[in-house]
Amino acid sequence: MNAAPTILIVDDDPEIRALLARYLLSQGFRVQTAANRRDCEQRLAQSLPDLVVLDVMLPDGSGLDICRGLRARHPQLPVIMLTALKEDVDRIVGLEIGADDYLGKPFNPRELVARIKAVLRRSAQDQPAEAESRTFCFEGFEADTDQRRILAPDGKEVELTGAEFDLFQVFLERPGRLLSRDQLLDLTQGKERDPLDRSIDVLMSRLRRKLGEKFEGPLFKTVRNGGYQLTAKVESRGSDR
Repeated sequence: MNAAPTILIVDDDPEIRALLARYLLSQGFRVQTAANRRDCEQRLAQSLPDLVVLDVMLPDGSGLDICRGLRARHPQLPVIMLTALKEDVDRIVGLEIGADDYLGKPFNPRELVARIKAVLRRSAQDQPAEAESRTFCFEGFEADTDQRRILAPDGKEVELTGAEFDLFQVFLERPGRLLSRDQLLDLTQGKERDPLDRSIDVLMSRLRRKLGEKFEGPLFKTVRNGGYQLTAKVESRGSDR
């Protein structure tokens, strides 16, 4: 039997930490807590959790800096950031540096649990063992959906976060199809689009930058008021295909 996922909560508010810890425990998760950046780093040095819930504002540093460091050291570790309700800039920056999702304060703990479960489902650590292994080939790249890795034409791995890989896999499975932002949000996060939600645009920008560094030419086409389209020719191989 698989062990329950471990969630690290990083927040300087003791009431929020206690509330979230109790609720997550009641939902079957294992929980660790940290009150500041120092505590967080100590926890991470001891053992890696399955997901980090990270507040933007900490007394001894920025959650954004912690997230940036996590992305450099542990690119597959999922991160959900907590922000004040009006801090749209922090939300956008958090997504740009690699957060998998964000939630504005105040929030219902049930919504956080729903976000945690959704991110874990998308993460590499939660892939079912019996899932079909598929490899997509495009413009000299190879993407393995089982290993959740992409190799560039030069043989080097392209480092993607869990959210970035999930978004790109949607395109690989639907090559040449124009996908709206609403469709992409539904397929990757299972939620309707907030008119102010820029998460898809931020992830697309990161995909273009990371893949574009290895390929000369546009892999994606942007259609005004329409969405995004993967223009590269894609071939797939799978055990049952």
